[in-house]
Amino acid sequence: MSAASPDLSIIIPAFNEERRLPRALAQIRHWVDTRQLNVELIVVDDASTDQTAAVVYQHRDQFPLLYLLTTGTANHGKGFAVRTGMRAAHGRLALFTDADLSAPIDEADKLLAALEHCDVAIGSRAVDRSLIATHQSRTRELAGMAFNKAVQLLAGLPFADTQCGFKSFVTERTRIVFEQQRIGGFGFDPEILFLAQRHGLRIREVPVRWSHDADTKVRVLRDGTRMLADLARIRWNAISGRYPKADVAVPLR
Repeated sequence: MSAASPDLSIIIPAFNEERRLPRALAQIRHWVDTRQLNVELIVVDDASTDQTAAVVYQHRDQFPLLYLLTTGTANHGKGFAVRTGMRAAHGRLALFTDADLSAPIDEADKLLAALEHCDVAIGSRAVDRSLIATHQSRTRELAGMAFNKAVQLLAGLPFADTQCGFKSFVTERTRIVFEQQRIGGFGFDPEILFLAQRHGLRIREVPVRWSHDADTKVRVLRDGTRMLADLARIRWNAISGRYPKADVAVPLR
């Protein structure tokens, strides 16, 4: 990667985010200015039917490196949008975050610091629940805990929270993860962590501040059922050879 490459790529998957995106872009702009980072910002518009794309264009003068990627005319899902953005990233480090910034963007400082010692740093709500400012409903919290137990059992992942939409990566070392990612919906998080673990990458779970947004697009029954099915797909993909290990082991830094 050339010396002119950005320090960081921030990826925002977006589906009908015309309302929440302006606030997110303003907060990211402030964070970038106060850190004096060279940041590329990639918004992936997953077939929005509102003015999401127009909002991005309206903010072009605020970001030297602001890009809008589109996934076509059909909505593919958050996982597909994240994969699209991550595969286009040019930064030495990359981070994806939800458009609602449920984890405030300044919490990225914690993830980026963790990447000095690992390859993947994932934001977690479960490691220190005192950092949660606004909780989900008890039903949603219990469903999340149950799903995470299923993740630990079926995918063999030891993490307390795989679903927080705030994760960062050393870009070049983790490209194989997004090249092999197959799941396009909300169940993609366990898959990318499964792949990272499978390829011997070092993963660290980092407690972050977080607030539930009542406008979340995740529906417990509908999406929870699909996500459980995705866990079975992860196991099948591994068994059937869809996640081949790299020919050469990823070297430790």
